[in-house]
Amino acid sequence: MGVKNGGARWVSAAWGRLKWPLLLAGVLLCLGAVVVAGMVPGLLTMPKPSPSVPAWQQEPDRLADVSGVLPLDADAPLPVPAEVARQLDATLKPAGGGSISGMVMDASTGKVLFDRDANANRIPASNMKLLTAVSALKALGPESRFTTRVLASDDPSTVVLTGGGDVLLGASTSDPSAVLGRAGLASLASDTAAALAAAGVKGPVTVQVDDSLFTGAPLNPAWSLDDVAAGETAPLFSLALNSGRYAPDVLTGPRPQDSAVTTAQAFAEQLAAAGVAVGPGVERGKGLPAKVLAAAESATVSEQVDLMLESSDNFLAEALGRMTALASGQKATYDGATAAVRQRLGELGIATDSMQLADVSGLALENQVSARQFAEVVRAITSGPDLSLRTALDGFPVAGLTGTLDDRYVDASTAEGAGLVRAKTGTLNTVIALSGYVVDADGRLLVFSFIGNDLEPGAAANKVAMDRSASVLASCGCRG
Repeated sequence: MGVKNGGARWVSAAWGRLKWPLLLAGVLLCLGAVVVAGMVPGLLTMPKPSPSVPAWQQEPDRLADVSGVLPLDADAPLPVPAEVARQLDATLKPAGGGSISGMVMDASTGKVLFDRDANANRIPASNMKLLTAVSALKALGPESRFTTRVLASDDPSTVVLTGGGDVLLGASTSDPSAVLGRAGLASLASDTAAALAAAGVKGPVTVQVDDSLFTGAPLNPAWSLDDVAAGETAPLFSLALNSGRYAPDVLTGPRPQDSAVTTAQAFAEQLAAAGVAVGPGVERGKGLPAKVLAAAESATVSEQVDLMLESSDNFLAEALGRMTALASGQKATYDGATAAVRQRLGELGIATDSMQLADVSGLALENQVSARQFAEVVRAITSGPDLSLRTALDGFPVAGLTGTLDDRYVDASTAEGAGLVRAKTGTLNTVIALSGYVVDADGRLLVFSFIGNDLEPGAAANKVAMDRSASVLASCGCRG
C-alpha cells in the first residue's frame, strides 16, 4: 500500500509539473491548424456545391491566351465566301413570314464575303442612327460642344434661356463627368443670379426662352402618333432636359410635349432657389447675344454619338441631325437633317441615290436603305480614311453586356458572340436590323448588316436568328 500511495504521489507531482506545458502545446497546435486551414482553403471544410450561374459568368481560373489581345494580323486569312454563305444560310432565316437581307465584308479590303439581296432597299429602323452618327461626326467634329446661354434683354429684369442644341441638360449642377447632365440648370441659375446681383437687378425677374435655333415643325409628320404617345420620341426643340424626358431615370412613357418651355420652367425654379425673385410663368422671347449672363457647354459630339448609339435614343438622334444640318449649310428642319445626312455620306463615298430618308432616328417607316449601304457605313467607321469616325466605335452595343444588346447573346446558340459582337440594333413592329463589326476566329475584322422586313410581329426567333448569324462570324475562320 505504501508503494502504491508513494507512486500516486509521484504521478500526481509529475502531472502537476507537466500539465501546463502540455496544455500550452495543445493550444499552440490548435492555433497552427487554424492558420494552415486559412492558408489552404477547403482543408477543413466540405466541398461546396457547384454555383448555379453559368461557368462563363464565373471568375476565370487562368488568364486568356495572350494572342487573344494582340493587334489584328493584317496577314490573317480571308474567310472563304462560299463557307460564310453556307454557315449563314443555316442561321439567317426568318421565323414565319418576311425575309432577311444581309452583307458581310472584310473591313480591311472591302471584299464582299456574303451578299443576300444586299442592294435591296429595306426599312432599317434604328440602324438609321449609324448614318446620323457618321454625318454628325463629319460635319461637327468629335470634340465640338453645344452651348446653352442665359442672355440679358432690353429689360434688365428679363433673362432669356437660349437653346444651342443641347438636349441633354440636367436639372442640377453641371457634372463634368457625365454626358446627360454635363450642363446643369442649377449651375446656369447660380451664375445668372451672381450676374444679376452684380448688375444691381433686384427683381422680380421674368424668365423667357429662345428655341429659335431649330426651325420647321417640331413633330415629324412621318411618325406614328401612337409612337409619340408611347414616348418613343417627342416634338423637338433646341434645348431639353434629360433628352426630352421628365427625369433621367424614366426611360419609357409620355414625354414633355414642349421641352423648351419645360426646361425654362425648371430653370426658373433653380433661379428662385439661388435667391432671385422670379415672376410667374415662362414666355418665349429673344435676348441680346452680346450680353451673356451665364453659359454651360454640353458633352462632346463624340460622347453624344456614343450615347445615341448605345441607348438608341431617338430624341437625341434628331437633335444631332438638326445640328448636322446647320453645320452643313442646311436649314435646321427634319428635311434639312436628312439632306445633310445624304450630303455627308456622299462625301464619304457612299452612294445615296437609292436611299429614301424621312427622318434620322429610324422611327419612320418611309426610310429605305440597303444592307450594303449600312455595311459600307460601318466599314467607314472601323477602317475608313476619316479618323474622326473612329470615335463612334465605343458607341456600338457589346453583345450580352451593354446598351440594347445587354440582354441578348445569353443562350447556348448565341453565347459564342457574347462580348465579341458589337452592333447597332433596330426594331419596329415588323422590322429587325443588326449592323456592326466583329473579329473572326482567325483575327480578321469583319463588318456586317442584316435587315429583316415584313417579319412576324413579336417573334423572338428573328432576333435570335440575327444574333446566331453574328455569332457564326465571331467563331468562324470560314476557310472551308
